[in-house]
Amino acid sequence: MTAQIMPSPASVVETHTSVLVFLGDRVYKVKKAADLGFLDFRTRQARLAACQAEVALNRRMAPDVYLGVADVSGPDGQLCDHMVVMRRLPASRRLSALVTSGTDVTGVLRDTARLVAAFHTRCDTSTEITELGGVKTLRALWEEGLAGVAPFLGDPLPARQVAEIGRLASRYLDGRGALLAERQQRGLVRDGHGDLLADDVFCLDDGPRILDCLEFDQRLRAGDVLADVAFLAMDLERLGRRDLADHFMSAYREFSGETHPRSLEDFYVAYRAFVRCKVACIRSAQGDADAAEQARTLATLALSRLRRGRTRLVLVGGLPASGKSTLAAGVGSAEGWTVLRSDVIRKELAGLSATTPAPAEPGEGLYRAEMTDAVYTELIRRAGVALERGESVILDASWGSRRHRRQAARRALEAAADLIELRCAVTPEIARTRIAARMEARTAAAGTTTDGLDGLDGLDGRGRAGGAEGGDGGVSDATVPVLLELARSADPWPEATTITTTVPVAGTLRTARGLLT
Repeated sequence: MTAQIMPSPASVVETHTSVLVFLGDRVYKVKKAADLGFLDFRTRQARLAACQAEVALNRRMAPDVYLGVADVSGPDGQLCDHMVVMRRLPASRRLSALVTSGTDVTGVLRDTARLVAAFHTRCDTSTEITELGGVKTLRALWEEGLAGVAPFLGDPLPARQVAEIGRLASRYLDGRGALLAERQQRGLVRDGHGDLLADDVFCLDDGPRILDCLEFDQRLRAGDVLADVAFLAMDLERLGRRDLADHFMSAYREFSGETHPRSLEDFYVAYRAFVRCKVACIRSAQGDADAAEQARTLATLALSRLRRGRTRLVLVGGLPASGKSTLAAGVGSAEGWTVLRSDVIRKELAGLSATTPAPAEPGEGLYRAEMTDAVYTELIRRAGVALERGESVILDASWGSRRHRRQAARRALEAAADLIELRCAVTPEIARTRIAARMEARTAAAGTTTDGLDGLDGLDGRGRAGGAEGGDGGVSDATVPVLLELARSADPWPEATTITTTVPVAGTLRTARGLLT
């Protein structure tokens, strides 16, 4: 049953594009005769077209709210303008009001996510619309936004902050052509809402109504479905509820079956924040006293998300039993990043399962030079595929060769990804003890593992030498002779940050994660 709409006092609300008159159970919306660069409503014909488009487009998600377009006559009885006529909804049921008041909106957000997911399946798409989700269009939109805030640099926006926003957005697009092309091919670029804000979601008893889509420019309205839902996620985060933003995105993924790398979500949330930042700057110039601070808040949100969404290639290296697999697995789990292990790929290339023992002397068997080169080539190739698709990747290997590290660095550069190099280190005595414990455990109980991080690479829960196979999972075949040969032949690695892994695991992970920001 729809919530009863109680009589409300008449009021007038002005936005940067319209004037809305709230009268009885109706809302009358008149477009401003303004040219804001991204829209031009200076002629009556343009305002009429915008009113008609607004009604038609918004009826897709709120058919009982948008009643039609009415003509406006002047004192002389002559037609002078047009207005959208809407059913008035209770302000107390706005999603933004409910969030601000502390009301539990988790159920409402699930309903909204379900509505939007179903809406996206019905949205138009075409060759022309699909092009709007590509690198070229997205780059142009960011450049347009940056140009739009240029008059506001210094006041209210810090120039250095905006410069970093522009640099990070451009760099993300530099390496994500394959990801965006895949989403275009999957039909995920559609003519959506384009302006999904918490102020425009009304939570009624019979379900949400979503109003006020962006009607005046399809290029700004259409795009990746993720860009559409990212708008509401951004607005919830702006209201101080990042938890609700994550809840909404999770529900949308559930109802839509949509998958994407977290970096793309961050990118689109940042874009939506920057769009609203530009709008806030315009409102500030029009005399809105609160808009300058809102613009700064939104710019900060955009920058935070872009920093978080950087793709990273992390080399976690060191000698056998140095704790690198513990570190790589722990960071990968904590950050949700892909972890690729040289020990696993070495077995795959040899046609063996990861846990099939294949020990060999240094330079022989699976440790032949040509096999080592093949392992690193494949390791870096797989990393490149993931990086292009917006996934951050951790490569767990010895990384003793400068040549292999340079290969990885080139691939990171090609994918516009940050390269982070971490070298795990322990004393030779601890490394030998760990290898001995690993071999003893394998002999005593093949395939036995401990849970979690305890015991990984010979570390127990307090970071001391010892323990069973643990997170190594019986994969590594490195022996003490292999350890000694790798130590002898390893090239210097001055670019890496050295992490000593004889401290408790939790502390080691905190140190490593701190280096990833």
